[in-house]
Amino acid sequence: MANKSFRVVTQAGDGSLKVKDYTTQESIEKLHTQIGIDDCSTDLTLRGMPVFRGLVGPMPEGKNIVRYEAPDVFESLTKEWSAKPVGRTRRRSRSDTVSTQSAAAKV
Repeated sequence: MANKSFRVVTQAGDGSLKVKDYTTQESIEKLHTQIGIDDCSTDLTLRGMPVFRGLVGPMPEGKNIVRYEAPDVFESLTKEWSAKPVGRTRRRSRSDTVSTQSAAAKV
């Protein structure tokens, strides 16, 4: 937590995203009320990070940034993320690989 900075993402009245960075936990606590600490994150670097009322997080963003989002931002970004088409990749089975190699050997 020594070099962590905190990023809060909210939505402006026109729908654009507002990003505010805080260098210390004390500076973010001036505007947001801490209601607990994260003790169940699968990302071990986030355990012990503060949980704030009215914000979703903590979430990792890069190596040294802990991200918090307003609930409406979290919902809209999650919808965008889930709506993206998944790239289809074809897995080759072992028999496909063997037949491709044998076809190349015959040529």
